[in-house]
Amino acid sequence: MEEIIKAIVLGVIQGLTEFIPISSTAHLRVVPALLGWKDIGAAYTAVIQIGTLFATIIYFRNDISLLFEGFRKAVKKKDFLANNESRIFLLIIIGTIPIGICGLLFKKFIEGDARGLYVISATLIILAIVLFIAEKMGSKSKRIGEMTIKDGIVIGLAQALALIPGSSRSGVTITAGLFRGLKRDDAARFSFLLSLPAIGLSGLYELYKEREVLLDENLLGLTIATIVSGVVGFYSIEFLLSYLRTRSNMIFIIYRIALGTLILILLSNGVLSNLG
Repeated sequence: MEEIIKAIVLGVIQGLTEFIPISSTAHLRVVPALLGWKDIGAAYTAVIQIGTLFATIIYFRNDISLLFEGFRKAVKKKDFLANNESRIFLLIIIGTIPIGICGLLFKKFIEGDARGLYVISATLIILAIVLFIAEKMGSKSKRIGEMTIKDGIVIGLAQALALIPGSSRSGVTITAGLFRGLKRDDAARFSFLLSLPAIGLSGLYELYKEREVLLDENLLGLTIATIVSGVVGFYSIEFLLSYLRTRSNMIFIIYRIALGTLILILLSNGVLSNLG
C-alpha cells in the first residue's frame, strides 16, 4: 500500500509540474527527500513522463493531425515551408535536435552530479530571473503560425538547457518563445508540441535501457505513477494555456525563486542532503 501511495504522489507531482514552468525534476527530487524517500533517479523520472506525453497527444490530437497532414502536403510539393502546419512540424524536428545531441553527450553528468540540490536551486533561481527579463522584454505579439526557422532553432537550443535539473523544460522553452516575441499562450502551446519527441524518445530509451530494474522491481508503482501523471498532466495543460491568455508568468517566477531559496536554506541547515 505504501508503494502505491508513493506512486500516486510522484504521479501527481509529475503531472502538475511537467507543463507549469516550475521544474518537475526539482519537485521529484525535493518532495521525496522531505518525505524521507530515496531519489527515484533520472530513469524513473523519464519513464513516468510518458504519462504526460500521452496527455499532450490527447490534448493536442487535432493540432497533431493537422501538422501531419500539412507536412504530407508539403512533401508532395517538395516545399516544407508551403503551409503553417508543415513549417511548425519542421520547427519541432529542428528544435528537438539540440536536446537529443546534448542528452547523449552529457548523459552521465545529467544523471549524476547535475541532480544535486545545489544545482537544482541555482537553476530554479537563475532561470526564474531570465524568465522575468523575457516577460519584460518580449513583444508578445507573434502567433505560433508566424514562427520562423530561427525561432525554432532558438527555442530548440533553449530546450537543451532543460537537461539540467531545475531548469524546467516548459520554463526554458516558454522563456525563449517570449524572447522571440511569441504571445504567452502561443509560446506555451509550441513548448508542449515540442515536448512530444523529446519526452517520448527519452522515456522509451530509459524504459528499454533500465527495463530489468524498472519493470521487475517497480512495475506496479511505475504504471500507477505514469497513469496518474497523464491524467493530472492533461488538466495542467488546460490550466496553463487558459491562465497565460490573460496573465503573466510572474506567479511562477516568484514560486521558483522561493523554492530555490528554501532548498538552499534546508541544505544549509542539514534538513536536506545535496545528493541524498
